[in-house]
Amino acid sequence: MQNSSWYLHWKLPEPRLSLLRRLDEWRPLVRAYLATTSFLDSQVGRLLEALERSGRAGRTIVVFWSDHGWHLGEKGITGKNTLWERSTRVPLVFSGPGVAAGARCARPAELLDIYPTLLELCGLPAVAGLEGHSLVPQLHNPGAPRAWPAVTTHNRGNHAVRSQRWRYIRYADGSEELYDLRSDPNEWTNLARDSRHAGVIADHARWLPRADAPPAPGSFERLLVREGGVWMWEGQPIRPEAKMD
Repeated sequence: MQNSSWYLHWKLPEPRLSLLRRLDEWRPLVRAYLATTSFLDSQVGRLLEALERSGRAGRTIVVFWSDHGWHLGEKGITGKNTLWERSTRVPLVFSGPGVAAGARCARPAELLDIYPTLLELCGLPAVAGLEGHSLVPQLHNPGAPRAWPAVTTHNRGNHAVRSQRWRYIRYADGSEELYDLRSDPNEWTNLARDSRHAGVIADHARWLPRADAPPAPGSFERLLVREGGVWMWEGQPIRPEAKMD
């Protein structure tokens, strides 16, 4: 029986690691992935050089972020449909007026934080009802405290809560994972069943979304739901004896 972490990766367009091995395409995939990173880096450089030439660099706020990353074989997966660190991290870089130069901040953040951050940096009125929180305190001082963790959701009921030290995951079937990223950055050891960490789990579980809305009517693609006790992927039942190829 597969667990919920595998259900999230059940039937997707990414090539399976088993297929890459059979076709001897694993190494070329990694090379291509790294090549895209290098190419994008060069394009960012071109953009910033043009900004400097324009004379507007000193009064322009630049924000760089990207889509989330891929597993390149880690945990037996090629793709990005997991709640683990590898496929939920993104680069997030701010530069410009009001941002400390050359600083790095280890506090967790979300892409939802970009909009309220830009509002504050630009001196615009704050907008009520946003789920994100301004990063301006950390942009001024990377050591400034931050009360909120980063939360990631993949299908209904599957959430990860990332604090500075820990990643806590709870799946829709109630199963849990907890990783100490300080000592286990690759998330090999699940500490969720260790009673010594019950307090850590409770502290992170309080950040799980309280309003876990059902899928929008008509949703289908990449949809994982449980109907009548049976897990369904895109409207088709996942048989208990089934295995991912």
